[in-house]
Amino acid sequence: QVQLVESGGGLVQAGGSLRLSCATSGRTSNYATVGWFRQAQGKEHEFVGGIRRIDGFTYYEDSVKGRFTISRDKTRDTVYLQMNSLKPEDTGVYSCAAPGARSAPWGTPRKSIEFRNWGQGTQVTVSS
Repeated sequence: QVQLVESGGGLVQAGGSLRLSCATSGRTSNYATVGWFRQAQGKEHEFVGGIRRIDGFTYYEDSVKGRFTISRDKTRDTVYLQMNSLKPEDTGVYSCAAPGARSAPWGTPRKSIEFRNWGQGTQVTVSS
C-alpha cells in the first residue's frame, strides 16, 4: 500500500500561482500513476491530471491544459502540481491518488474509481 500526503494549498487571487506537493511513501513501486483530483463543495471528484511512473508521461483534463503542470522528484518520491493563471473555478480540495497495485503500467486512468489510495487533500481557494 502507498501513502500520500498533500501540501501547499492556500488562498490566492485570480491569476496567481500555487504549487502543490504530494509526498508518497510505502510500497511506492506498486503504483503505476499518481493522479491529481479536485473537489468543489457539493460536487464529485474531478480529474485534473496525472503522471505515469514508468516514463513520466503527463496528461491533463482539458480545462487545465496550458495552466497546470505535473512533475516529479524521484529522489524524494514527491509529485508536484504547479498551477498558474488560477481562476475562481479552480477552487476546491485538491487530492493526489494512486491506483491499486495491479494497475496497468502504461495506462492513463482518469476516473476516481480507478484510484484506491488517496491523500487527505489540501484546500485551494482562488478569489476573484
